[in-house]
Amino acid sequence: MNDMKPLWTPSQASIDAANMTRFIEQVNRQYELDISDYDALYQWSIDDKENFWSEVWDFCGVIGDKGERILVDGDRIEQAQWFPDATLNFAENLLRSRSDDTAIYFRAEDQVDYSLTHARLYQQVASLAAWLKAQGLRPGDRVAAYLPNMPEAVVAMLAATSLGAVWTSTSPDFGVDSVVDRFGQTEPRFLFTVDGYFYNGKSHDLNVKTRDICAQLPSVEQVVQIRLADFGNNIDAVDWSEIIADPVDSIDFVPRRFDDPLYVLYSSGTTGKPKCITHGIGGTLIQHLKEHMLQCAVHPGDRLFYFTTLGWMMWNWLVSGLASGAALVLYDGSPFYPDGEVLWRYACLLYTSPSP
Repeated sequence: MNDMKPLWTPSQASIDAANMTRFIEQVNRQYELDISDYDALYQWSIDDKENFWSEVWDFCGVIGDKGERILVDGDRIEQAQWFPDATLNFAENLLRSRSDDTAIYFRAEDQVDYSLTHARLYQQVASLAAWLKAQGLRPGDRVAAYLPNMPEAVVAMLAATSLGAVWTSTSPDFGVDSVVDRFGQTEPRFLFTVDGYFYNGKSHDLNVKTRDICAQLPSVEQVVQIRLADFGNNIDAVDWSEIIADPVDSIDFVPRRFDDPLYVLYSSGTTGKPKCITHGIGGTLIQHLKEHMLQCAVHPGDRLFYFTTLGWMMWNWLVSGLASGAALVLYDGSPFYPDGEVLWRYACLLYTSPSP
């Protein structure tokens, strides 16, 4: 064991430029400390958790009103309240840029390949948010997605959360019963779906499954369908393209409390029906910012990828990369089609291509 050597060690220049290094320097200046490494920072984050998370808020540039109090009843885990006076909006923190740089890269196996700029992403979110507001969406309402890992899913999530709604999702590989078991508990008013999707070199029509799901979800008032696999609209749904074709220039972000709900995720369902797991707005945002910026060293302009679907919490983790200025890389389909190197080829292509 003593002969083992690291496969890679960062250069001193990389260490000096790291977000983690800059954060430690900020903490040392602010509190007259002498933290010199990760272990010492970790220990300080436990010993002085209020100041640690306050510094994370400031360092990561959270958009919102932090308020005066950082932690109330911190020694009582079930009663503890973080940032009880704070107000913020999740979507506003992810839509910081309106530039013409690429915000999202997307590929669905070898069938679909396109991207969205930050400006276009903001415009689509603005149009969809305006439509949802006109349909009567209110803070706390649930909005569900039965979608592939595609840019439109990010747009729909941001539009819903910009208005203070709660987002919940599954992926198209889920069967009818699995979707109903989940959405039947959260009772969404709006459902976003797609005509079909691609997996393992084949196209899969989703229209019949969507009809069966909607028939068992009486809470759903409106269905919005996205065209992806050319199966057409064979359900009672509003066409996505018609909504985003209506140009809207700005978003009226609804301020929410730090602990207000943002996402409802689900347990696996291996021991009965899936259990709902609610994640709050502020906790999700600040935890993801901390992980991305400090522990993953994400910088503005970086490209962030994780192979996931909308049925896994890693999708929620991935899309928060926008708050750190990263461009999201989305891939939907089999990671082994046409072979096991497909994701590596996609990563290499994006790595060697210049940023637009």
